[in-house]
Amino acid sequence: MADSKVETISRLAQWRIENFGPCSYKKSDPFRLGIWNWHFSIEKNRYLYIRLFPEPSRVSKEQPPLARFVLRVSSPGPGPGRKPYISPVHERLLRTSEDFVWPVDSTFLGRFIIDVEFLDLKICHSNGGEASPVWPADGLMQSVSTQSTLRCLSRMLDEGIHADVTINTADGSLRAHKAILSATSPVFQSMFSHDLKEKESSIIHIVDMSLESCMALLSYLYGTIKQEDFWKHRLALLGAANKYDIADLKDACEESLLEDINSTNVLERLQDAWLYQLNKLKKGCLMYLFDFGKIYDVREEVSNFFRHADRELMTEMFQEVLTVWKPV
Repeated sequence: MADSKVETISRLAQWRIENFGPCSYKKSDPFRLGIWNWHFSIEKNRYLYIRLFPEPSRVSKEQPPLARFVLRVSSPGPGPGRKPYISPVHERLLRTSEDFVWPVDSTFLGRFIIDVEFLDLKICHSNGGEASPVWPADGLMQSVSTQSTLRCLSRMLDEGIHADVTINTADGSLRAHKAILSATSPVFQSMFSHDLKEKESSIIHIVDMSLESCMALLSYLYGTIKQEDFWKHRLALLGAANKYDIADLKDACEESLLEDINSTNVLERLQDAWLYQLNKLKKGCLMYLFDFGKIYDVREEVSNFFRHADRELMTEMFQEVLTVWKPV
């Protein structure tokens, strides 16, 4: 059926029900989040019963999800409509369709929308031990030779082995290597290849970054950055990637920012997308606001946002509104 499809973006899944009557039952098509395929199902008796569960499979049996999430049931489109129902934050180990049921004391019939936003998602292992997070991912396994090389690069950075350039930040100085900087950034390469003051003095001034953020930048360039440091400093890293033309770092920051869009940060994310020309992030934010109807959750923030937003940004957002709300 047409209304069995679930749309997803980032950590949000949305099921739009077009026609649902009393004493009815519906089950959604599978949708992918994390390493699992998921389903919604709804049933109407006295209450509206909403279930969320992973599709039965070897993965869900051996590595079931431990999920922390919020559900919401609302009417589609603008206008007064019915008051949305928002669940408390649930944290459950989900194996089957019986592990989670949310009864909604409501008269929702006909057309309505069910959202689930995952706040956290972890993998429970069949052999026990601590559950491992799905977000952020730790990356691919590296070969022994790569790990050895990275340990050497880490020592070069941490111990300043044969360092030949000083970086002055907003609150301290770091030592690094011209060869590494030049190999990873065409801007740094130009500094040391032409008769510029950085080549003569072997000093680079990066006063728009803190010592900690600049260390995270160097750790990325040397291939030794930890996931938690990347996550913590990704906005500063995005600015540095744009300034020093480090394309792969810019792409990694965009993908990371796209992964955790929510109603608290979506407008900031949208502004960053315009500032740094991040088309995927811009599209993701606009989809979250308009295609998924979250613009109604941030009305006050949007009003303040428009007072300070770039004219080009405002124009494109209004075009998106007209596209989404045009009559069929």
